[in-house]
Amino acid sequence: MTTPDLPLALSMGEAAGIGAEITVKAWLARKHTSVHPFIYLGAPQLLLDAARSLQADIVLFETDDATASTAAWNDRLPVLPIELPEPVRPGEPSTGTAQATLEAIESAVGLARTGLVGGVVTNPIHKATLYAAGFSHPGHTEYLADLSDNVAAPVMMLAVRDFRTVPVTVHMPLAAAIASLSAELIFTTGQTVAEGLKRYFNVPEPRLTVSGLNPHAGEQGTLGTEERDIIEPAIERLRRAGINVAGPASADTMFHEAARQAYDAAMCMYHDQALIPIKTIGFDEGVNCTLGLPFIRTSPDHGTALNIAGHGTADPRSLIAALNMAGSMARNDRSA
Repeated sequence: MTTPDLPLALSMGEAAGIGAEITVKAWLARKHTSVHPFIYLGAPQLLLDAARSLQADIVLFETDDATASTAAWNDRLPVLPIELPEPVRPGEPSTGTAQATLEAIESAVGLARTGLVGGVVTNPIHKATLYAAGFSHPGHTEYLADLSDNVAAPVMMLAVRDFRTVPVTVHMPLAAAIASLSAELIFTTGQTVAEGLKRYFNVPEPRLTVSGLNPHAGEQGTLGTEERDIIEPAIERLRRAGINVAGPASADTMFHEAARQAYDAAMCMYHDQALIPIKTIGFDEGVNCTLGLPFIRTSPDHGTALNIAGHGTADPRSLIAALNMAGSMARNDRSA
């Protein structure tokens, strides 16, 4: 069981992005709002540079002992230092810092798996830069699965407060997503979502709604047969497993306010089908949560924002929401 009073491990993300700025802003926000304590895994200089651009006074607490960071939280921003091999220019990512970005993630996972932190929160990475440096995973979620001894099917869940969506297929072209869709994938995703809602979100009897793939959920086969051949059999299998699930539902009617009251999570067939409603309803507050890992992981639901890096205008609300969700998940953890 997760210990809820432990700090969270916050990885630095892309060094040239807004990660350091929103980290500083999140720590400063502790004075007027709830922010779960964290220790930043990354380059101390990035935080000092961000604070200077914000004209903010901060004092760092550098340590290699994550558990010691909570005592310093009120007065000093805790940092587990990871040095960068070259200077960083905001908005200009470099492959030279890619290894440090990955080291921060790996170290955060190591701390979580050994029980020294309550969970992992990841600042955004710049995948093109990591790819250029030899990174081979489609994204954060898949990399975390690899660091977790190849968890078979981690699930991405997006959330704005109590509104949650899950893309069954994630980081792949739309044509490939449709080709990879299967009843087995929908079933295992639904199982992971239901278990995650019970374990971490205090939802003892989860209600799931599954979207269709085609317009009007296939219109009884006249607009596509994936609903009949793939999605409906998966729904029936989930029901036989004791999960409260509805669908397939037409995606264009699933997300208005009244419809959202009927489910605890909406399972969607591809990436944009799940992310568009989340980002429309709460762009600055969305959280990306990975279910099915052997540790808690959340992330702000936005990118590195290279175009505004160093300008002092980045909004920390999504990061604060990610920190607080991870803290809440640790408090709710119902594992044995």
